[in-house]
Amino acid sequence: MEREILDTKRKALKINLDPRIYGTFAEIGAGQEVSRNFFNAGAASGTVAKTMSAYDMTFSDAIYGTEASGRYVSQNRLLQMLDHEFGLLTERLSGEKYESRTFFAFADTVTTLNYKRTNEPHGWVGIRFQNEPGGLPNEIFFHVRLLDTDVNMQQRVLGIIGVNLLYAAFYHYQDPKLMVESLADNLTIGSVEIDLISVKGPAFPEVDNILLNLYMIMKDFSAAAIFDADAHPRQAKDLLYKKDIMILRTKYGQKSLPNFNLFNKATDQFKRTNKVEDGNLAVMIEVLLTNVLTDDQETPDDIDLESVAKRAQEMCDTGNIVIVSNFTRHNRLAKYLARCKPKSVGLATNINNLKFVFNSTNFKGENYSGQLLSYVNDMFNTNVRLFAYPFLDKKTNEVITTSNMPVTPEAKPLFDFLLINGYITDIKDYSEDEVKTV
Repeated sequence: MEREILDTKRKALKINLDPRIYGTFAEIGAGQEVSRNFFNAGAASGTVAKTMSAYDMTFSDAIYGTEASGRYVSQNRLLQMLDHEFGLLTERLSGEKYESRTFFAFADTVTTLNYKRTNEPHGWVGIRFQNEPGGLPNEIFFHVRLLDTDVNMQQRVLGIIGVNLLYAAFYHYQDPKLMVESLADNLTIGSVEIDLISVKGPAFPEVDNILLNLYMIMKDFSAAAIFDADAHPRQAKDLLYKKDIMILRTKYGQKSLPNFNLFNKATDQFKRTNKVEDGNLAVMIEVLLTNVLTDDQETPDDIDLESVAKRAQEMCDTGNIVIVSNFTRHNRLAKYLARCKPKSVGLATNINNLKFVFNSTNFKGENYSGQLLSYVNDMFNTNVRLFAYPFLDKKTNEVITTSNMPVTPEAKPLFDFLLINGYITDIKDYSEDEVKTV
C-alpha cells in the first residue's frame, strides 16, 4: 500500500502536538528556515525549547568553539553545534516536568546563493535525538547541495528538508529506507541533491551506512557515494579538493580483486607524468553499480545492494578511498570529479571499455560524431589522463593495447589525437602474467 505523504505544515503540526518531542534549533546561514515552519504550524511551544542563529564568526566561535579549518559550512561545525546544543538540553532540562520527553537538537550550517551568484550553495543538516525518554542519543546528518537558482527557493527547500528530517527521525527511524526516502517529501525533482548521509545510535543497531548511501543513489538522491578507508561516508570535496586523483574503475560483480599490480604501475606513471607532489595523491577505487556497459543513464532496479556494499567494504579494507557510482561512461565520472576542483585526474580502466566508445557500430541510430565529441569534451577538459589496461583476447591469443585496438574510421583521427597528446596512454612495463582476459 502506498504511504500517505503529509505536507510540510501537517508534519510540523504533528510534531508540535506530540507531547514527547521537545528540543532546540540552531541554524546558521540561510536563516531560521526550519524553525519557522514549526512556528507557522501552530502549537510550537510544545516542541521548541529554544531557537537561535549565530551568523557572526566571533559569536559562533564563542558558542561552539573555534573552527580550526576556517570553514563554517562543514561536517565538523555541524557536529560541534549538535554536541553543544544537545549537551545544554540534557544539562538544563531535568526533573519531573521533562521525564516523559524525548529530547532533540536540530542544527544546520548552510550557504545559499550569494548576491553575485559566484558560490556553490550547499550545507550540512543534522539531528541528535532520543527515541525514548532518558535514552542514549542517536544521530542523523547529511550533506545537501541546493540546486535551485533562486535564493528564496533554496531557503524554502532547506525549511522543508529540515522538517522532513525531524519527522523521519521520530516516526521512521525503525525503517531506515523509508527514513531516507521521506527526506525528499514535498520537494520538487532537481531542487536538491543529498550526497552523503550518516546515522548512528541505539535506534539504528543493524544499519550499515554504506548500504544507506547506496540506497540514496538508487533513489536518485545522488549519483555517487564516497567512503574513506575506514568505510565512513565522506563529502567528495573534503577528500579531493586540489588533489591529484588516481582512480581504478571496477564493477561490483567481479569475483576477484582488481589487478593491483597494473594499477600500481599506472599510478607510478601518473605521478611521474603529472609531477605529483608527495602527500597530494588521492588513490580511489570505483565500484560501478552495473556490470554492463550501456548507454542507459538509469541504474538497474535489480541491483543487489548488499553485494555492492560488501564489495565496497572489501575495497575500503585495501586502505583506499572508495567511490560507488552509476557512471557507466568515463566522461560522467570526470564531470562529477570536476566539481571537486582537483589538480589532476588519472583513470585506470580496461582497454575493452575504450574499444566500446571508439566503435561506431555500438551507437546505431544515434549521432555518433556528436556523441563522441561530447564524450571527449566532458572527459578531458579538466586535466584528465586515461591509463589503459591491456587484455588478452582469448580468440586470437593476442594482447590488445592502444596500438592494435580496433577503432572505426570515423573515430580514428580523434583517437590518434588523444594518443599523440597523452590524454590516453597504455600502462607500461608490465609482465605477461599480469595480463588477463576480459
